[in-house]
Amino acid sequence: MERHGDDDDDDPMQTINSHDKVSGQTFLVHDLSGSLLPELQEQDTMRRNDYYIPVSCEEKAADFGNTKDGGDSKYNKYDSIPLNSLKSDEAASGPKQGPTFQDGQRRVDYVLTYHIQKPQSFRRKTSHFGDYRILRSLRRSLSMMRGRDTPPPKEDPEVAAHKHRHDYHEDDKRFRQTEFEDNLREMGLELEKDEGNKIPGIGFLKIHAPWNVLCREAEFMKLKMPTKKVYEVKQGSDVVERINLFIRKVTAPLHPKVEPNRAQNVKHLSHPFSREKQHLFDLSDRESFFDSKTRASIVYEVLKRTRCTKAKYTMGITSLLGNGVYTAAYPLHDGDVDGMGPEANDRKILYEEWASYSVFYKYQPIGLIRKYFGEKIGLYFAWLGVYTQMLIPAAIVGAIVFLYGCATVDNDIPSMEICDPRNNITMCPLCDRACSYWKLKTACGTARASHLFDNPATVFFSIFMALWAAMFMEHWKRRQMRLNYIWDLTGFEEEEGHHRAEYEIQVMQKTLKKQDMSPKDKKVKLTCTDRAPAYMTGLFTMLFMVGVTFAVVFGVILYRISIRAALHMSSNPTARTNIRATVKGTAAVINLVIIIIMDEVYGALARWLTLLEVPKTDKSFEERLIIKTFVLKFANAFSPIVYLAFFRGRMVGRPGDYLYVIGSYRMEECAHAGCLMELCIQLCITMLGKQLIQNNLFEIGIPKIKKLIRRRKSDMDSQQQEDYNMTLQRHEKDHFLGPFVGLSPEYMEMIIQFGMVTLFVASFPLAPLFALLNNIIEIRLDAKKFVTEVRRPIAGSAKDIGIWYNLLRGLSKVAVIVNAFVISFTSDFIPRLVYQYMYSPDGSMHGFVNHTLSYFNVSDFQPGTAPLQPMHLGYEVQICRYKDYRETPWSNTPYDLSKEFWAILACRLAFVVVFQNVVMLMSDFVDWLIPDIPKDISLQIHKEKILMVELFMKEEEGKKLLRDSHANQSPLQPRSRPASHTPSNC
Repeated sequence: MERHGDDDDDDPMQTINSHDKVSGQTFLVHDLSGSLLPELQEQDTMRRNDYYIPVSCEEKAADFGNTKDGGDSKYNKYDSIPLNSLKSDEAASGPKQGPTFQDGQRRVDYVLTYHIQKPQSFRRKTSHFGDYRILRSLRRSLSMMRGRDTPPPKEDPEVAAHKHRHDYHEDDKRFRQTEFEDNLREMGLELEKDEGNKIPGIGFLKIHAPWNVLCREAEFMKLKMPTKKVYEVKQGSDVVERINLFIRKVTAPLHPKVEPNRAQNVKHLSHPFSREKQHLFDLSDRESFFDSKTRASIVYEVLKRTRCTKAKYTMGITSLLGNGVYTAAYPLHDGDVDGMGPEANDRKILYEEWASYSVFYKYQPIGLIRKYFGEKIGLYFAWLGVYTQMLIPAAIVGAIVFLYGCATVDNDIPSMEICDPRNNITMCPLCDRACSYWKLKTACGTARASHLFDNPATVFFSIFMALWAAMFMEHWKRRQMRLNYIWDLTGFEEEEGHHRAEYEIQVMQKTLKKQDMSPKDKKVKLTCTDRAPAYMTGLFTMLFMVGVTFAVVFGVILYRISIRAALHMSSNPTARTNIRATVKGTAAVINLVIIIIMDEVYGALARWLTLLEVPKTDKSFEERLIIKTFVLKFANAFSPIVYLAFFRGRMVGRPGDYLYVIGSYRMEECAHAGCLMELCIQLCITMLGKQLIQNNLFEIGIPKIKKLIRRRKSDMDSQQQEDYNMTLQRHEKDHFLGPFVGLSPEYMEMIIQFGMVTLFVASFPLAPLFALLNNIIEIRLDAKKFVTEVRRPIAGSAKDIGIWYNLLRGLSKVAVIVNAFVISFTSDFIPRLVYQYMYSPDGSMHGFVNHTLSYFNVSDFQPGTAPLQPMHLGYEVQICRYKDYRETPWSNTPYDLSKEFWAILACRLAFVVVFQNVVMLMSDFVDWLIPDIPKDISLQIHKEKILMVELFMKEEEGKKLLRDSHANQSPLQPRSRPASHTPSNC
């Protein structure tokens, strides 16, 4: 191959063979050592991007004039200089399957993808590509020669301007891409491009980190790596170890089959990697010393620190991805989940022992999850596993409480009095004019159903769940500390991190503006004043959306009121039989649909508001996004539940003096057995609907729909598609997987569920059971998604679950207060106690129903509110009853609140204060009683520090002995170099 000379007479396109087919070839500019190839050394000053530019057929025709029509040219549509011919014979062997370069030796640690410019588009070269002056002058001369004979066709100015802008934008992308790749090479990374792959229009930039880069970045990142020193781990006394051994044998079938040969009581001493202390580490196998997860993390750190500085703004990999210079960035999976081979890769093991529904009863392989995905994802699944395990006792106790209600419903005296037909109690109408008088015994089914959830056992269950939440938080802290010790994260401190690209752009814009005004100002940063408009916009937008949520709840209230009135006016007897059940069920379903739709809206809105604030780091961005999303989604999910629990039936009024919402629509009343049953229905439908539809069905259905759409668009049948997938390389297969969007959606699902389980558990004891069943499916569903459906995420280091722990702790504290108010004000627990111990003549519950009903004289109805059918029951009604504590019509103060009302209110408030303080005191006692760090872990951490000190003391003693021996040697005798001072290979 000839090189481009400096002589103007040399043809720059002489090296291109029109018959070469370079599809599938890799355009290399470096040899195996990372230096420039000998043939290209003279062109080191030229831009490396020139070797990657495909030459379109039109340009070739214009350059040489040897064809009349570019379409008849024999050139391939992606013809360019085939630099594969410059590789050594060893590297020129055929491509091998697996994440390696074309030489089959260097591993692919990371992949960037980009769009390949279509050859049909005629590109005008900008000043970035000044190396093609000869070609441009040749084209101009040919155009002038042709222009003398044929006038050029006229083109629409708008179309021409659009083409020019498009071409300039594409060339600008290519210029930034070239500069970024040159900077990556300066950082020591080795690159290889693959543009002739089986995915049209997509190019792949494969990145390999050589050993010296890995060592340098590992030292910079202070990565803890295992040393040669091994010590024995003891989990306590001999009795404790025997108990643990017995438990391990009993639960052996529940453990996944991973790492069978690993010793359980042996651990390597870890130390931050240092090139000066390489002798401490076992470097016999360099390929496995840094695993694929660590290598990808190191490359990602280099990518984040590398910048394009020749553009108007300093741009990093995030900005390049956002501007379309690169379309995707991801590390590669280890292999196929269905790969056949003598040794299974980690991905296949995770698929078989973790992502399969057939192993739902087994523990999760948390160690392997952390090894493959990193600490952040490992901590999430560890937390989810602890949460699911802790739900087992809560679900059992909740089921027992529910069964207790089922067993005692026939012995519940208030329900028996309501269902007794001998109690001829006539109730007042439930709405104006359309509704008529009704018998209390028609509410028998509602009263019996309410007893299933409103019984003395629910109070015990509320106290139990408050203590359960405290136990769960303490158990997780201990589990988290144990994982920190096992994963060598005890001394890990999360750094602030790199600045986000959007923040750097804002700072750069402000810097340029300041320099125009005052050139001496150099140090610029975004202040609270700069972000004040974004903060105010976010605050008012969130308040507005919370108001929208309340408006939606109010709309559902109007729906219930109007539908109830319409059904009462209906002449169809079937529609009038189950009015309450119809209204409750349909309203709960409407609420569920609105919650699911608004959840998606709120998620997008929270992200937009966070972007307006321009947070400085990724950690700050994530925390602000989590807070906004949590506030909006929490209000969306719990607004209907809070209304039913604390507001419905509170400000109703009385017959003859009702409070009206709009026009003739008056406020909703609770059923005679209270609002607890409706609260239970709403909570049940919302919880099950969100879990089954939003969490599980969407996660299963959406990927399958995307695959179906992709298959429909393809011209290949299933067999051809399978054969095509078999020919794809690892980086091409991973390109078709979905992008990893983070753990925030997964955490948010579980946080909302935790709120459902703890906040209103007094009204729905079966919530822990439903949550347990959902989480068993959720773990395997998320596992399958992470292993098979999304690209491998970047392994992030973390020692805790971050802000999510604070949200969990806050919810567990609020749950105590909420359950105290639910028991006190929503259920009939306090009124029953007050009646039994203050007003009952024999200390029993006989007469409780009559005690809760007040009297109303039908002659006191306001004009236009009396029933249209007063003879609906077959007789004329003079006195009707309604649920409230008010004076009788014949008393001196008719319809005023009675003294029983004030006595019950005082008892309710007293119960809230006592319940809240007692339960919180018990929770704090549990928190104090259980140490955050297990005793054996504390001892092992202390032991590690001692061993590390001893190791370095022995090293210093060895160095001192070597220095003394060297000092005693003869000056003429050559000194031997100490082993510890051996030059580093890094």
